[in-house]
Amino acid sequence: MKAIFKKEFMAYMHSMTGWLFMAVMICLFSMYASVYNMSYGSPYVAYALDSILILFFITVPILSMRIMAEERRQKTDQLLLTSPVSIGKIVIGKYLAMAAVFAIPTVLFCIFPPFLSRYGEVPMAESYVALLAFVLYGLTAIAVGMFISSLTENQVIAAVISFLVLFATYMMQGIESLISSTGNIVTRFLSAFDFYSHYSNMISSVSDITGTSRLTTVLDITSIIYFASITVLMLFLTTQTVQKRRYTVSVKKLSADNFKMGAYSSITVVIAIALAVITNVIIQKLPANYTSIDVSSNKLYEVTEQTEQIIGALDEKVNLYVLSSEDNADGVLKQTLSRYAELSDNINVSYIDPLLNPQFASNYTSDTTLTQNSVIVETDKRSKVIPYIDMYETEIDYSTYQQSVTGYDGEGQLTSAISYCTSDDMPKLYFIAGHNEYTLDAGFTTAIEKENIDYETISLLEYDKVPDDAACIVINAPETDFSSDDADKVIEYINNGGKVIIMTEYVANEQPNFRRILSELGLSVNDGCVADNNTGNYYQAPIFLLPNIEYADETIGLDSEYSYIMAPYAQAIEVPEEAAEGTTYTKLLTTSENSVLKTADKEITTFEHEEGELEGPFCIGVKVEKTLEDKTATAYVFATAQMFTDQYDSYVAGNNKQLFSNIMSTVADHEVSVSIPVKSYDMNWLTVDAFDSYIFKAFGMIILPIALIAAGLFIWLKRRKL
Repeated sequence: MKAIFKKEFMAYMHSMTGWLFMAVMICLFSMYASVYNMSYGSPYVAYALDSILILFFITVPILSMRIMAEERRQKTDQLLLTSPVSIGKIVIGKYLAMAAVFAIPTVLFCIFPPFLSRYGEVPMAESYVALLAFVLYGLTAIAVGMFISSLTENQVIAAVISFLVLFATYMMQGIESLISSTGNIVTRFLSAFDFYSHYSNMISSVSDITGTSRLTTVLDITSIIYFASITVLMLFLTTQTVQKRRYTVSVKKLSADNFKMGAYSSITVVIAIALAVITNVIIQKLPANYTSIDVSSNKLYEVTEQTEQIIGALDEKVNLYVLSSEDNADGVLKQTLSRYAELSDNINVSYIDPLLNPQFASNYTSDTTLTQNSVIVETDKRSKVIPYIDMYETEIDYSTYQQSVTGYDGEGQLTSAISYCTSDDMPKLYFIAGHNEYTLDAGFTTAIEKENIDYETISLLEYDKVPDDAACIVINAPETDFSSDDADKVIEYINNGGKVIIMTEYVANEQPNFRRILSELGLSVNDGCVADNNTGNYYQAPIFLLPNIEYADETIGLDSEYSYIMAPYAQAIEVPEEAAEGTTYTKLLTTSENSVLKTADKEITTFEHEEGELEGPFCIGVKVEKTLEDKTATAYVFATAQMFTDQYDSYVAGNNKQLFSNIMSTVADHEVSVSIPVKSYDMNWLTVDAFDSYIFKAFGMIILPIALIAAGLFIWLKRRKL
């Protein structure tokens, strides 16, 4: 086999075929890489690889057309057929020679991701999975070309048939849709020859809500098994074809032995095909969480532990209706739904084509503007519609008025909707207004909605007391004082076992009634602004605090080394060293010993400690639990109004919102928070200077391809002279 490999490999290197193959591959890859990666600044190598996939239609037939056919045409195959080397080793040796030629430019492609990392952050795992998918596709295409070459002695016919077959395997999805849009036995049979779909299971091109196409990368074991089984099957069929010819050469006339040999060959072919089919059927039946590994940097296809716990605990049927045909469904959403179905037998996913059933959505909503890929969640208790637009987080660039997707919220919306449809009751939250309170930004009201909490803004002036259905009230940094009557209503609510979330902010005017509410909890607030001079506890300036996150149920998920909460312009909360009987205090956010409370009555000229100023550590976030006979009142107090805003939340990757969601989960008495953070689509683009881009284009598209062709031409001419 080694001699066969060496002979064939050197044959490619001594002719123009191998050199031309490598030059074309490198030239086209460099052309697309220079556009996507060097000019546009995309860190994803998959874009360039996906663009040159069509190259296999032309280059593989040229590479493989002579490998077997030329031997037959020149009758040199009879030397091989009568040699002591087994047919299997001959076939493998020839195949490895072509694979080696294919591997040379591929090795250069493998160097490209580290090269790109000079210009910014490159997702290495995604890049090399994309390269793996590209290599598997190429090796399988070579095996197909080799099998076709073994069927004829005409190189041109072998090349043309190989081109047609490889083109068909690439376009099989389109061919299937022409036969049937809904699928039938014919399309299911043809799907076995659909190379591109299995390739796209690893490198999938999906369009988001704005129509923007993006590539996502998954290490899909089923696709690896598929390409490996097809490659082995093609090599086996090639061996059988050559074996049959070998036997035909040695047995000139029809005989019983000839018939037995033909029958044996046919049976082994059928068995080999059956084994390939059975292997792929078995692997396809395995749950995707065993066969699909999400290597994307934002873990787009994985579901969180929160979702696993919530879905795993379901004890009633949940129907998820997707308003789309299965073939046209959003690729990312489809993957997410498959994960949900695998987590519980109580989840049933159905695809409803609006073209075939246009009135289906009207059974659940009067909204006539629902678009394709919207999802309806239904249980025996209730139903909820998730518009497709809510599956993605978008923003508008007002300089160009173009909309772009910044995150995927499919899991968050689905988990929240399932919890809503299976819950026995909906908690109610009231925002207290009438004292110039802050209003929560959209990101935080969305977190409330995801926890399936209904909310409303009220003025206590219009009520005799806090409404009886209040699961929680929020007092968000009032700038004017409460009336004595309003304060009494809040205190009465607390002493009846209520839950309250309070944010404070320094204001110049006195607020004795608001302070009385805090005093009922055993707390007071020191006026001023906390500055933390420990470099690990602030961002840019010491008043933009990154406080220590203390261990508590509300801070679960925020305890990693690089998890931060941002709490700017914070006051200091005085927490009693000895709690009153029945009252417990759990500090949530604290500052370092190097912190200082800057007085509010004079301009801050230095963040260092000055005479008369209090020194830390300080508490800026605390949970208070007050036991009252058979009830327990719970309060969360944060000494900053800016912490729960989208602006400062964005600085710490959504951790402020995560803390808020955890508190909302406690308010709703959820064992597990049903508010799943949005999976960010933010991508750091590469910064490539124009000079480096020109050098790359010149080298990859011109210099190296020309050098390869020149080397091949020189060797070919030199051998001709010999």
